[in-house]
Amino acid sequence: MISKELQAKIDELKTYNTPNVSDALDKLGISGQAYGIKPLQFGTRAVGPVFTVKYLPAGLVKTGAGQYLDDVPEGYVVVLDNEGRTDCTSWGDIMTKVAIRNKVAGTVINGVCRDVDVILGLKYPMFSKGYYMRTGKDRSAQAAVNVPVSVGGCAVYPEDIAVADESGVIFVPVSKLDQVLELIRNVYAAEEKIEEAVNNGMRLDEARRIFKYDELNRKS
Repeated sequence: MISKELQAKIDELKTYNTPNVSDALDKLGISGQAYGIKPLQFGTRAVGPVFTVKYLPAGLVKTGAGQYLDDVPEGYVVVLDNEGRTDCTSWGDIMTKVAIRNKVAGTVINGVCRDVDVILGLKYPMFSKGYYMRTGKDRSAQAAVNVPVSVGGCAVYPEDIAVADESGVIFVPVSKLDQVLELIRNVYAAEEKIEEAVNNGMRLDEARRIFKYDELNRKS
């Protein structure tokens, strides 16, 4: 269950986009941008703590797929690490419907999904390397839940905060969330001043210099 304090921070984070969050992470020297993970459709977003699931090739583990889904807390983002495999799926139509019923915030896959027609029709927030119709049954299997995983070159830990939108997916260490929000607020304030100055006739480069915009985005 998400605490009221954390929920308030997540609600604020929902008002920003992944480029805003990415700039803040760059400033802090944190690599949280998941390369190659894209939205299945525009107009959907997912923001919330992550529930991680690690998959391994079938034969290395005996657990079936999808047995974790009813354990995902409401408001969490499911993050599946299927080792980047694109030859078989780890998510489909039934899982989508159960996730919606359980009020899961969305799904991020280091791999692919299937049953795209259902996911699109239900407007479920899905972010992955792509889609492919072949089942993961007898090809990959659930190895562990709530363990560190890798997605798009990022190390992702249980309870990290996922932010996913049209521009991609980013992960914020929960211990850095306050700093990230403060940096985003500072950039927003500077951008408002720059926009006002430019609208009043000032050159953009001069406005950026006066309000120290480049310094706000530069690694500390």
